[in-house]
Amino acid sequence: METKEDAVKKGQMVDARARNISHNVRCTECGSQSIEDSQADIAILLRKLIRDEIHSGKSDKEIYKKLENDFGETVLYAPKFDMQTAALWLSPLLVAGAAAGVWAYNRHRQKTNVHIMALNHVRGVPLTPKEKETMLDLLTPPPSQGPSTSSWWKRWQQDR
Repeated sequence: METKEDAVKKGQMVDARARNISHNVRCTECGSQSIEDSQADIAILLRKLIRDEIHSGKSDKEIYKKLENDFGETVLYAPKFDMQTAALWLSPLLVAGAAAGVWAYNRHRQKTNVHIMALNHVRGVPLTPKEKETMLDLLTPPPSQGPSTSSWWKRWQQDR
């Protein structure tokens, strides 16, 4: 026989599970809110459906699966990882990798001076650190002052 405290604890557990699930389900009417935050009629019905499913003994995974089957994959905020959503999940890694590659290439290009490499090859003897520093001072252009606008932008501004 359940005591009153056990019933209260069970009710709190059901409410906590229902709120957790509701935060991860998108309102089909609002689109930008979870059903926990929405006051649309469909959101209220979905919250009741989730509580009913919890009372019937279903797991969170089974409830998510039922909602996905009934309303489509877009009802869940976190899409599953499969071949259709692989680009969505992997695109941040690809962008970060490309940015790191561009940064590394530019960094390598700054450190590798073609003129010094050619001079080393012609002389047959590498430059001393002092000679290398002098060459770099002579050959390195001064840093640009402020952001530079490209020529097409200047032409477009003049045409207006």
